[in-house]
Amino acid sequence: MASLVLMITGCSKEIGNNDGQGRLIINVTDVPFPYDMVESATVTITKVEIRRVGDGVPDGYPFMVVSEDTVVFNLLELRNGVVEELVDLEVPAGRYDLVRLYVDNAGLKVRDGGDFNVKVPSGKQTGIKLFIKPWLEVEGGLTSELLLDFDLSKSFVVQGNPFTPAGIKGFIFKPVIRAVNNTEAGRITGHVIDTSKAVVKEASVWVEQDTVVVTGVTDTTGYYAFIGLPEGIYSVFATKKDFDTVGVEDVKVVRGNRTVVNFTLTEQEK
Repeated sequence: MASLVLMITGCSKEIGNNDGQGRLIINVTDVPFPYDMVESATVTITKVEIRRVGDGVPDGYPFMVVSEDTVVFNLLELRNGVVEELVDLEVPAGRYDLVRLYVDNAGLKVRDGGDFNVKVPSGKQTGIKLFIKPWLEVEGGLTSELLLDFDLSKSFVVQGNPFTPAGIKGFIFKPVIRAVNNTEAGRITGHVIDTSKAVVKEASVWVEQDTVVVTGVTDTTGYYAFIGLPEGIYSVFATKKDFDTVGVEDVKVVRGNRTVVNFTLTEQEK
């Protein structure tokens, strides 16, 4: 999993006054695929826009540019809830329902396998449109956060054999990003170990709610974290090659809270 995180903080002089200015903070977080063979995964963002709902102008849904700085992020350095700031500025209070992200280019460097530049269809010219569900309310004196979860394990599609550096011929960029009102969200974190209590690094972990919501991988300590999960009931699963898949049902995520789900994986008989 890889994620872009937008944090929008509303701050005006009067509590509950939507006529003031708020502050927009945009951060970036997480990790690409194939995890153990990628040395770096970069995304170049040149502009970010947000859309304010109905403020009386003719179209009713104007876009506001919140950043035109060219910023390059190595997403491999950011994972499991670690974030890096992209934008910090004031925005008018109100409701926002859409983000448009302009990605100029993307690239991956494979260990012992060279560099791969990846074309970004329409991301540079028209931007990648992401609807915010539920929409984000920026209120005076209150804090609102928006999470863009950029899933690199699905967005960078490997061409060739992903299990050997020499077999990787390139990548196709098909961005898979979810926009979540983080103000209404919680998180799931935990560790994955085996039956001998040794940590299991690079284990696949994913969250489902009817379908897969988000995927991730454990770090060198066996730790994983999913941030920006809307309130609700989920199922969480973990596995790794040569291990059984373990699932936990009815995991409750509460707004503003952390839910801990740990896993013990059993090695398959050979």
